[in-house]
Amino acid sequence: MSTPASEPEREQSASDILGAALGGAARRAGLDPTETGATHKVVWSAIGGWRGILESVLPSLAFVILFTIAPEPLILPLGVSVGLAAVFTVVRLIQKSPPSAAIGGLVAAAAAAALALWTGRGEDNFVPGLITNAAYGTAMLVSALIGWSLIGLAVGFLMGEGTAWRNDRRKRRAFLWLGVAWAALFYARLAVQLPLYLAGEVTALGTLKLIMGLPLFAPLIAVTWLVVRALYPRTANSGTPQES
Repeated sequence: MSTPASEPEREQSASDILGAALGGAARRAGLDPTETGATHKVVWSAIGGWRGILESVLPSLAFVILFTIAPEPLILPLGVSVGLAAVFTVVRLIQKSPPSAAIGGLVAAAAAAALALWTGRGEDNFVPGLITNAAYGTAMLVSALIGWSLIGLAVGFLMGEGTAWRNDRRKRRAFLWLGVAWAALFYARLAVQLPLYLAGEVTALGTLKLIMGLPLFAPLIAVTWLVVRALYPRTANSGTPQES
């Protein structure tokens, strides 16, 4: 008769699954510390290059511009925003390139537009983004503070060490502060954008959402990459991480 799995074993299993999911997402985004590459190239890959910038910026930018010029009918700026996201998705499918980012953007844009149309309030187009920032910020902060940094789990999977980084005080401290830094980014967005949402300042809200998007995301990606590479130095010949 088999005995029930102990709590540490269940915890380890859950961390392995989560680490694999996070690591896989990071690898698909071009953030694999086992690969060589200049920092600016890694950041460029993470944001998806010019295509990623256009897919990220144009739908929101179109909504802000059209809403500012003519807020009524609301369906016009919302329709153009969702339409642009749909075009990006179709182009990716035709070119047989990974469509996950464009599909994610399309689903998010459609859900936000549906909510705004349902309520008749243009500012509700930004509600999913506010919720996302709150959720990501909380997940990053809580996981870092309890010693199970989401960044550490992803890196541990990618470097093939699982959760062994938790036994290294240097790595654990680094992943703690990286988690806090990412949480600060998400909470900063929330702190600036939520009051504008409550005040119904749609144009200012949309503009600051764009300003606090990629321009803040890219530098933090670079910092994270540099910290991880410092924690896992590569030997000149073998290209494998050295022991910490």
